Amino acid sequence: MSPALIALIAVAVVTLLLLSRAVRIVPQARAGIVERLGRYQRTLNPGLNLLIPLVDRLLPLLDMREQVVSFPPQAVITSDNVGVSIDTVVYYRVVDARATTYEVAQPIQAIEQLTVTTLRNLIGGLDLEQALTSRDEINDRLRTALDEATGPWGIRIGRVELKAIDPPPTIQEAMEKQMRAERDKRAMILQAQGARESAILTAEGEKASAILTAEGQRESAILTAQGDKEAEVLRAEGEAQAIDNVFTSLRTGEVSEGILSYLYLEMLPQLADGEANKIFIIPSEFNQALARIGDVLPKKD
Repeated sequence: MSPALIALIAVAVVTLLLLSRAVRIVPQARAGIVERLGRYQRTLNPGLNLLIPLVDRLLPLLDMREQVVSFPPQAVITSDNVGVSIDTVVYYRVVDARATTYEVAQPIQAIEQLTVTTLRNLIGGLDLEQALTSRDEINDRLRTALDEATGPWGIRIGRVELKAIDPPPTIQEAMEKQMRAERDKRAMILQAQGARESAILTAEGEKASAILTAEGQRESAILTAQGDKEAEVLRAEGEAQAIDNVFTSLRTGEVSEGILSYLYLEMLPQLADGEANKIFIIPSEFNQALARIGDVLPKKD
């Protein structure tokens, strides 16, 4: 192989190496920082990019997608001196590759320490019950504080979630007893309310039944009184009709004196039949009535 061929091959290899270092393809949702002679030169966007070999240096690509990081449990003390263990999850995104590269050395560790200190400040101003029941408020306040602090780093905090808030075992046992007592109390209250409503309904039913019974008795008494009244009216009308018939017969001469005497004797027992009649006096007309009856009776031969 001639020296000229060897030199040509060497030039070709060097050219390929330079081209490979000059051409950079950045994937989607990635960003690259280019330093020229040790200083920041520009940020590469996704696609095909050209660099100056041996002058420009491309730093490791940064992921611009939203990422999640979970931090180990942290011991925090509430305002009523109760130690709790809190797990946190942080969702963040790199929005400025240059600031993330040059403004903070270790972004994940910085976010973790910032989360711990901010969380201790927030929980330190709340008691245990407030800390357990105010997760949404704690998440919002923690996210706002972290987002303000990480803004100069080119990092945006999207969400912060408290995975778990674990009080000491003794506190958990006491809380379980309290919840059990509250459930028993609510059950007793509901049972008492049910018994009260049942008693009220029973009393109302008895009251309605008594009212209906009284109304029925009243209507029955009214109907009975009306029946007695109508019977008395009919009886009086019958007696009046009978008397009228007697007087009519007397006027027309259809009734003899003997029949009248017989009727007179028939009414005497009814006159004596009374609780107030202790002494019965036979009137003088009694003998005359007997005589008249004797006159109308047939005589034996």
